[in-house]
Amino acid sequence: MNLRAQNWYGPGTPGEWLKRICSLLNLVILSITCIILVSEFRFDWCERLVGNYLSSTNDTRPENGAVWEAGQHMVNALQSLDRMALARESAGRTVRTAESFADLSVKLGPGEWATLDKDRFRELYLALPPYRRRNVVDPVRLVWLLNGGATDRIFCEGRMGGMKIFFIDTQNRVVQQVDLDLQTLGNNGSQSVIPGTLDNAPEFFDRIYPASVFFSAVSRLPGDMRSDLIPDPEDLLSETGALDRVGVGNSAQDGFISLGFEFRHLGESRVVEVKAREWAVWQLTLVLKGDG
Repeated sequence: MNLRAQNWYGPGTPGEWLKRICSLLNLVILSITCIILVSEFRFDWCERLVGNYLSSTNDTRPENGAVWEAGQHMVNALQSLDRMALARESAGRTVRTAESFADLSVKLGPGEWATLDKDRFRELYLALPPYRRRNVVDPVRLVWLLNGGATDRIFCEGRMGGMKIFFIDTQNRVVQQVDLDLQTLGNNGSQSVIPGTLDNAPEFFDRIYPASVFFSAVSRLPGDMRSDLIPDPEDLLSETGALDRVGVGNSAQDGFISLGFEFRHLGESRVVEVKAREWAVWQLTLVLKGDG
């Protein structure tokens, strides 16, 4: 038994090696392998089999380069999300640091969006002089928009020379749109200054008076009416130079008419526009014409 086991597992002579190599099992395996190789070279059945498999699964396999393109699309999407997050953070910082609507419109570039919460909008609105608030939105309407539940969120969009403000409800509908420009708000949020003279402004045509005549007519009006003509004299008191002429606008907008005050200083002229109550301006016009 020990000898047979030794001969089976460890042939020690060349004759034993030859017997093992030429065994029936090895000859059968060799014959089958040769038949497969010869038939492959003769009939190309292996290539045909692989080709048929690839043809049957062609619809389910990705196109050439599709995996790389999908990965590139994912990278681009992540970069876009990063840019959007940075833009949103920058817009939020702009809203928090803005001192007025005019400052916000200057900091927002054309096409840039920012979200205004109701409290922040209320702060910027109340920071405006009372006579300029109506240029943004009517106070009665604003009470309903902010406190009546009509507004869910507020967006502002920058544009050239100003910005747009959108009041959005819970169904993503625009319930109020406000279009503001720097001229409406004033160059620094408190005054509107135009280089040149009143003669260059068509709205004051044929309604320009010497300053002495204008203020003489104003002095003949009741006190409450005079306060409606110049609600806030800060714009005029901050100007240097001599007040030469005053122009009265010929059209009303939202219950206000423009008054233009022409100042001369060091050989240059500039016009400061203020908004006056329409009814007070009409009374003033009657006095100026000698009908009052």
